Amino acid sequence: MKQVMHHSHARRAATMAGVALLAIQGLAPAFAGPREQARRLHDRLAGVPPTDAVLTQMASDIAGGQADAAAQLAMANKNFYNVTLKNFVAPWTNRARTVFVPLNDYTATVIGMVRDDVDFSTLLSADLLYVGNAAGAPAYSPGNNNHYQYLDDNNVDLKAALQPATQSGLLGLPVAATAGIMTTHAAAQAFFVAGTNRAMFRFTMMNHMCRDLEQLQDSSLPPDRIRQDVSRSPGGDSRVFLNNCITCHDGMDPLAQAFAYYNYDETSGQLVYTAGAVQPKYLINSDNFKFGYVTTDDHWDNYYRKGANQVLGFDAALPGSGTGAKSMGQELAHSDGFAQCQVEKVFKAVCLREPGNATDRQTVQNIKSKFKTTGYKMKQVFADAAIYCMGN
Repeated sequence: MKQVMHHSHARRAATMAGVALLAIQGLAPAFAGPREQARRLHDRLAGVPPTDAVLTQMASDIAGGQADAAAQLAMANKNFYNVTLKNFVAPWTNRARTVFVPLNDYTATVIGMVRDDVDFSTLLSADLLYVGNAAGAPAYSPGNNNHYQYLDDNNVDLKAALQPATQSGLLGLPVAATAGIMTTHAAAQAFFVAGTNRAMFRFTMMNHMCRDLEQLQDSSLPPDRIRQDVSRSPGGDSRVFLNNCITCHDGMDPLAQAFAYYNYDETSGQLVYTAGAVQPKYLINSDNFKFGYVTTDDHWDNYYRKGANQVLGFDAALPGSGTGAKSMGQELAHSDGFAQCQVEKVFKAVCLREPGNATDRQTVQNIKSKFKTTGYKMKQVFADAAIYCMGN
């Protein structure tokens, strides 16, 4: 009998240890009730503990089968915008992909779009910029980040303060030259500076299609749009070009041509747009291969519509070619790959892990389908993913 009791106590101890381990790992025990689920939901969305009144209301909503109402209440907390969303977006705005950067116009614009349920498929094409309506804040300037630094330093409530404006009005760009977050001051400073403007393309693909160049490699595409600056025999060995360089540049260069009129002027600290005049950076190192492509305008073509990258699911209703960054941004953001990427990023942010099994992956597909068919509302994606990961 003593041996049976000993085994019973051991099993009970093991069970409690397992529950403790789940809690440590951030996973909900199987018997989490509405109150535990509510706390987890609030913590993941707002990043701070809820008040007792909010927790009670959220628990009541969950118990009544209204988990979405609970999630919306959690996102009403200003820290969903000031902390969760700010940290979610910040790595997209710099080459180091670090969260440790000040608030800027790129980050603020994404936060505003989420708050206002702006169609997120316009992220790469809209004539839109969010600024803060805060007493004491310096006016927005296209040449520095002082306006947003003030909002950051003073912990201004972004949920209340952010207001939509236009890039054409604040940056002086023609409406046709505005391309969502790609033409914000922060993005220009990070990705249009120096170089060849391929950085803007690469980081846009990484941040909004969840694909780096290595994952887009395809040697089957025609190399006719690869610029002169790419040597066809690096180090005197043409095999390097044929087996490596071509697999990235054949698809990247025809799309990055959309940025041919953009530059970031380090002296003025401003985005520069030269309508009809190709930036000199597109024509540098022409002696590397004189027979390479010479950029004469900002016409782009999406070669990824054929070959291995068809899996990105580009919109058949779009032509797959055009002029300028705005239409190229529409091409990318109307793809299935763009929607998939947004949902995967949110899932990781609120579930604190990648989708790891068949149920996770099916949930991502379900959330993505809802995202695409209900107006690309990112706030709802946060709610749906957090509800899935709140435990049961």
